[in-house]
Amino acid sequence: MKEAAGEANMTVITIVLIAIVLAIGTIIVTNMMNNTGKNSACSSAGGVWNSGKCYAASSCKYDNGKTTCSGTTLSCKESGNDWICESK
Repeated sequence: MKEAAGEANMTVITIVLIAIVLAIGTIIVTNMMNNTGKNSACSSAGGVWNSGKCYAASSCKYDNGKTTCSGTTLSCKESGNDWICESK
């Protein structure tokens, strides 16, 4: 009887762990999809996605493989299932 109870406990623990992994994975994938959508919309509008913001390409510098941006940013907002970036 003790063996059956032990197996039932392991099954419950396994199910709980799988649920935790799925929840964390869902959060990570959703975040990645949102960032990819914003990046794509920014690029489509002629901007450069850098440090979580969409900058006008003219306000970014490329030096030694590094991108630094300051100044004019584009406004990005969610429209349905898509992201749209445009000048402010």
